[in-house]
Amino acid sequence: MRVLIAGSGAREHALAWACTQGHDDVEVTCAPGNGGTASFAQNVPVAADDPDGIVRTARDLDVQLVVVGPDAALAAGVADACAAANIAVFGPTAAAARIESSKTFAKRLMDSAGIPTARWCSGRSANRAALQEFVEDLGGQCVVKADGLALGKGVTVCGSPDEARAAIAACLDEQRFGSAGSQVIVEERLRGPEITVLALSDGSNIRVLPVARDYKRIGDGDTGPNTGGMGAVTPPPGAAATPPATAPTSLLADIERDVLRPCVDALAAAGTPFAGCLYAQLMLTADGPRVVEFNARFGDPEAQVVLPVLNADVLALLHDCAHGTLAPGRVYPAGQPAAVGVVLAAAGYPGPPRRGDAITGLQQLDPSILAFHAGTRREPDGTLRTDGGRVLTLVARGAAREVARDRVYACVPEVHFEGMHYRTDIGRD
Repeated sequence: MRVLIAGSGAREHALAWACTQGHDDVEVTCAPGNGGTASFAQNVPVAADDPDGIVRTARDLDVQLVVVGPDAALAAGVADACAAANIAVFGPTAAAARIESSKTFAKRLMDSAGIPTARWCSGRSANRAALQEFVEDLGGQCVVKADGLALGKGVTVCGSPDEARAAIAACLDEQRFGSAGSQVIVEERLRGPEITVLALSDGSNIRVLPVARDYKRIGDGDTGPNTGGMGAVTPPPGAAATPPATAPTSLLADIERDVLRPCVDALAAAGTPFAGCLYAQLMLTADGPRVVEFNARFGDPEAQVVLPVLNADVLALLHDCAHGTLAPGRVYPAGQPAAVGVVLAAAGYPGPPRRGDAITGLQQLDPSILAFHAGTRREPDGTLRTDGGRVLTLVARGAAREVARDRVYACVPEVHFEGMHYRTDIGRD
């Protein structure tokens, strides 16, 4: 079987790796891939968000399945183009992916489907007064979000009206997030631990994956600006990876019933069935789970910890989603159900990162440690160099979260590139 992975991040490296597990006869191509995927897959110089280029490449290579990784590629209509060319594709259409590409669309869908979420208000420059009034209503205890795709950085958690006004101005006046911030969402600030639940869907049926948590802020203790994610863990502190199938009720069962199922059903009823990975980020509030946001693809870095612990044929699951033959249920973790992933970031990140620094130490890592590449490139002489903000995600598995955490942090110092920085508290209680 020939598989084309569209994307260049650590998520796509993890997907490419997962597709080869248990399949010696699978040929993987990555578009464009990175310095890590080049070691076991074919990289082609095609942008992930180029629908025509992805279709052309899939045809040229006689690919049987295209797996779309990044949000921008989904919003650009890569899945639509593949479907129109009769190429099997894992990933929702651009219309279904609006669950991520427009937070206003997502909020309206949640309200109409009765999915629990925070109170909210949406607006542009013309109706800024309504946004300001809502901020005052909340006493400044709110979250300001760019409506569109902003690489995970378009979110500001505010503790005062002044902070909220500044965050709104950053979107509407300073245009810090470009067109993604031309519309703004102001939400009630929820409180409680956050979890991520990923579910595979073929447009009708869903398979729920183990619970995870990512760490968005740059600094230990959740300090500093938001990033695309500085690490992830499964299961998160205070949550089981997956409850037993015989459990009469559970948090995950409630989320499947009250969040995931209504979302997939609402998108299908609207004529935009969702076939791919539905990502639900939730806050466990005193009043129960509330949706913080939906994404239309595997999370990054959540994919890097969830995929390695699955007791399942990942390629078969992706294939079934693309062909409308997914069996409903849950996907359970294997014998090492815990995993901790730590992102190693380049100097300057989450601002403009420095590129071109040599990366050393990967060859000396314990063979049980998975190193998923993101911002890397390989020179003709084989030298591996930094080529983006989030450079690598190191992942360790274990029988318990503490075991996995100790393993991964023991290996982090073995890797080096100039300016490397990372959080030291991923997976800590």
